[in-house]
Amino acid sequence: MEENQINEILAKIDIMKQIVTGFIDVITKENSALKINDITTVKALYEQKLKTIAAYRSMSAYFIKNSEAISSFNNTSKDELKELSKELDACLKNNELLLKTRMDAGKKVMDSFINIAKVANNTFATSYGSQGKYTPLDNNHNALAFNRTL
Repeated sequence: MEENQINEILAKIDIMKQIVTGFIDVITKENSALKINDITTVKALYEQKLKTIAAYRSMSAYFIKNSEAISSFNNTSKDELKELSKELDACLKNNELLLKTRMDAGKKVMDSFINIAKVANNTFATSYGSQGKYTPLDNNHNALAFNRTL
Protein backbone atom coordinates (compact mmCIF):
# COMPACT_ATOMS: atom_id res chain seq x y z
CA MET A 1 0.00 0.00 0.00
CA GLU A 2 1.43 3.37 -0.97
CA GLU A 3 1.97 6.15 1.53
CA ASN A 4 -0.62 8.43 -0.06
CA GLN A 5 -3.32 5.81 0.39
CA ILE A 6 -2.21 5.13 3.98
CA ASN A 7 -2.46 8.83 4.84
CA GLU A 8 -5.91 9.06 3.26
CA ILE A 9 -7.15 6.04 5.20
CA LEU A 10 -5.75 7.42 8.46
CA ALA A 11 -7.43 10.76 7.82
CA LYS A 12 -10.76 9.10 7.05
CA ILE A 13 -10.52 6.91 10.15
CA ASP A 14 -9.86 9.99 12.31
CA ILE A 15 -12.83 11.81 10.77
CA MET A 16 -15.03 8.76 11.31
CA LYS A 17 -13.89 8.51 14.94
CA GLN A 18 -14.98 12.13 15.47
CA ILE A 19 -18.34 11.47 13.81
CA VAL A 20 -18.95 8.30 15.83
CA THR A 21 -17.98 10.08 19.05
CA GLY A 22 -20.42 12.89 18.23
CA PHE A 23 -23.09 10.33 17.32
CA ILE A 24 -22.60 8.56 20.66
CA ASP A 25 -22.90 11.91 22.44
CA VAL A 26 -26.18 12.81 20.68
CA ILE A 27 -27.70 9.36 21.24
CA THR A 28 -26.62 9.32 24.90
CA LYS A 29 -28.27 12.72 25.46
CA GLU A 30 -31.42 11.57 23.66
CA ASN A 31 -31.54 8.34 25.69
CA SER A 32 -31.22 10.30 28.94
CA ALA A 33 -34.03 12.63 27.84
CA LEU A 34 -36.24 9.71 26.82
CA LYS A 35 -35.74 8.03 30.20
CA ILE A 36 -37.08 11.10 32.03
CA ASN A 37 -39.69 11.88 29.34
CA ASP A 38 -38.04 15.20 28.41
CA ILE A 39 -39.58 15.59 24.96
CA THR A 40 -38.29 19.18 24.62
CA THR A 41 -34.70 17.95 24.70
CA VAL A 42 -35.48 15.12 22.27
CA LYS A 43 -36.94 17.66 19.83
CA ALA A 44 -33.95 19.96 20.28
CA LEU A 45 -31.55 17.10 19.47
CA TYR A 46 -33.44 16.06 16.32
CA GLU A 47 -31.66 18.43 13.92
CA GLN A 48 -28.23 17.54 15.32
CA LYS A 49 -29.09 13.85 15.09
CA LEU A 50 -30.08 14.20 11.42
CA LYS A 51 -26.83 15.99 10.55
CA THR A 52 -24.77 13.41 12.40
CA ILE A 53 -26.55 10.54 10.65
CA ALA A 54 -25.94 12.19 7.26
CA ALA A 55 -22.22 12.59 8.03
CA TYR A 56 -22.04 9.01 9.31
CA ARG A 57 -23.69 7.62 6.18
CA SER A 58 -21.47 9.68 3.92
CA MET A 59 -18.32 8.47 5.64
CA SER A 60 -19.61 4.89 5.77
CA ALA A 61 -19.89 4.99 1.98
CA TYR A 62 -16.14 5.66 1.79
CA PHE A 63 -15.41 2.70 4.06
CA ILE A 64 -17.66 0.40 2.03
CA LYS A 65 -16.11 1.54 -1.24
CA ASN A 66 -12.57 1.01 0.06
CA SER A 67 -13.23 -2.04 2.24
CA GLU A 68 -10.42 -4.14 0.75
CA ALA A 69 -7.74 -1.54 1.42
CA ILE A 70 -9.05 -0.83 4.89
CA SER A 71 -9.34 -4.50 5.87
CA SER A 72 -5.67 -5.05 5.01
CA PHE A 73 -4.71 -1.91 6.92
CA ASN A 74 -3.56 -2.43 10.51
CA ASN A 75 -3.34 0.51 12.87
CA THR A 76 -4.38 1.40 16.41
CA SER A 77 -6.74 4.05 15.02
CA LYS A 78 -8.64 1.34 13.20
CA ASP A 79 -8.94 -0.66 16.44
CA GLU A 80 -10.12 2.45 18.30
CA LEU A 81 -12.76 3.01 15.63
CA LYS A 82 -13.96 -0.57 16.05
CA GLU A 83 -14.37 -0.06 19.81
CA LEU A 84 -16.21 3.23 19.28
CA SER A 85 -18.47 1.50 16.76
CA LYS A 86 -19.34 -1.19 19.31
CA GLU A 87 -20.18 1.52 21.84
CA LEU A 88 -22.34 3.30 19.25
CA ASP A 89 -24.14 0.05 18.46
CA ALA A 90 -25.01 -0.44 22.13
CA CYS A 91 -26.27 3.14 22.40
CA LEU A 92 -28.40 2.75 19.26
CA LYS A 93 -29.96 -0.49 20.52
CA ASN A 94 -30.87 1.22 23.79
CA ASN A 95 -32.21 4.20 21.81
CA GLU A 96 -34.36 1.92 19.66
CA LEU A 97 -35.81 0.26 22.76
CA LEU A 98 -36.58 3.59 24.44
CA LEU A 99 -38.17 5.06 21.29
CA LYS A 100 -40.24 1.94 20.68
CA THR A 101 -41.42 1.96 24.29
CA ARG A 102 -42.44 5.64 24.02
CA MET A 103 -44.30 5.04 20.75
CA ASP A 104 -46.08 1.96 22.11
CA ALA A 105 -47.10 3.85 25.24
CA GLY A 106 -48.38 6.75 23.12
CA LYS A 107 -50.34 4.36 20.93
CA LYS A 108 -51.94 2.71 23.96
CA VAL A 109 -52.95 6.11 25.35
CA MET A 110 -54.47 7.11 22.00
CA ASP A 111 -56.27 3.75 21.75
CA SER A 112 -57.71 4.36 25.23
CA PHE A 113 -58.96 7.81 24.21
CA ILE A 114 -60.50 6.38 21.05
CA ASN A 115 -62.26 3.61 22.97
CA ILE A 116 -63.60 6.10 25.52
CA ALA A 117 -64.83 8.34 22.68
CA LYS A 118 -66.52 5.39 20.98
CA VAL A 119 -68.26 4.35 24.19
CA ALA A 120 -69.38 7.93 24.84
CA ASN A 121 -70.52 8.23 21.23
CA ASN A 122 -72.52 5.00 21.46
CA THR A 123 -74.07 5.99 24.78
CA PHE A 124 -75.46 9.30 23.59
CA ALA A 125 -76.11 8.48 19.94
CA THR A 126 -79.70 8.53 18.74
CA SER A 127 -81.42 8.08 15.44
CA TYR A 128 -84.89 7.78 14.05
CA GLY A 129 -86.47 4.38 14.59
CA SER A 130 -89.12 2.64 12.51
CA GLN A 131 -91.86 4.50 14.40
CA GLY A 132 -90.36 7.95 13.62
CA LYS A 133 -89.16 8.47 17.20
CA TYR A 134 -85.62 8.95 18.47
CA THR A 135 -84.13 5.65 19.59
CA PRO A 136 -80.63 4.60 20.67
CA LEU A 137 -78.79 2.90 17.88
CA ASP A 138 -76.04 0.33 17.95
CA ASN A 139 -73.34 2.62 16.62
CA ASN A 140 -70.35 0.31 16.84
CA HIS A 141 -69.49 1.08 13.24
CA ASN A 142 -69.25 4.86 13.51
CA ALA A 143 -66.14 6.39 12.01
CA LEU A 144 -63.82 8.14 14.40
CA ALA A 145 -60.60 9.88 13.39
CA PHE A 146 -57.81 11.50 15.32
CA ASN A 147 -54.72 13.47 14.41
CA ARG A 148 -51.56 11.70 15.54
CA THR A 149 -48.28 13.62 15.48
CA LEU A 150 -45.09 12.07 16.80
